[in-house]
Amino acid sequence: MSRGARLEIRSFSDDVLDDAARLLSGRHRDHRRAEPGLAAIFENETATRTEIGALARKEGASGAVALRGDEVVGFLVGAPRAPMWGPNIWVEAAGHAVAEPEIVRDLYGFAASRWVEQGSTSHYIVVPATDPALVAAWFGSGFGQQHVHAIREVPGPDEIGRPPDGIVVRQALLVDIPALAALEVELPAHQTRSPVFSSLPPPGLEATIGEWEADFDDPRFHVVVAEHGGRVIGSAVGCSIVESSEHHGLARPPDAGYLAFAAVFPEARGLGAGRALGEAVLAWARDAGYATVVTDWRQTNLLSSRTWPRLGFRPTFRRLHRAIA
Repeated sequence: MSRGARLEIRSFSDDVLDDAARLLSGRHRDHRRAEPGLAAIFENETATRTEIGALARKEGASGAVALRGDEVVGFLVGAPRAPMWGPNIWVEAAGHAVAEPEIVRDLYGFAASRWVEQGSTSHYIVVPATDPALVAAWFGSGFGQQHVHAIREVPGPDEIGRPPDGIVVRQALLVDIPALAALEVELPAHQTRSPVFSSLPPPGLEATIGEWEADFDDPRFHVVVAEHGGRVIGSAVGCSIVESSEHHGLARPPDAGYLAFAAVFPEARGLGAGRALGEAVLAWARDAGYATVVTDWRQTNLLSSRTWPRLGFRPTFRRLHRAIA
């Protein structure tokens, strides 16, 4: 790279796909040195070219490319998601890569001008968690951390302890459906409160009961509950990572189980049920033959952001957010 050449920023176009794929493959290669459980296929430029091309073809997609002389040294592609996210633009895990972290600030400054002009004022980006300089460059562009994707290896046979005294963890039964539905409502309700302040409303209880009744025997999902004093106080769900819409592309490790859901009623928190439920899903994933387990959480959810790292989950990607007021 010619460091003396002036940095030029222009709109992203298909003629830079090969160079963008090279940069993204290099970023992912560095990422896998820290987290080898991520998908090896994206070290291949053919695979990253496909990912970037798919993002660039999304309706409403736009972005920027950075050049020094004739060399492409960075790219950024964003596209809107569903209206539930507000007037939004998302830069997915495959939507950016740079030769130097500081370049992302120039790319974002160029691309965001168009996004805000068209009314898209809520910006999201998924960044490798193992690159602190890159995360810092996005923080320097006005972003803050919203969400975490994380991974850990399945536990060894002696790694999972017994639940705390008084806590029983077992597979869910049909009779548990009212409690399962109430817990599914409780988690998003919890996240509407301080300090998460999620704008996504919780589902209705009756509709959630109906969904549980219709899908209770779905073999794709392993559902466990925690009891205390003979009462269900918490639940958790494990499944294959392929069932997750958020963990896709570069953010989807192969051969991974997924801790898709866990919740404990407020009055029962502090008994150790959350950890016991998480360990039950980890044990299930090991017995099901998965190599790793993935989960995710809102960083401002104090319960999740403390429980899951203590259970051995390491951040792989950080979802950052900026709201233009």
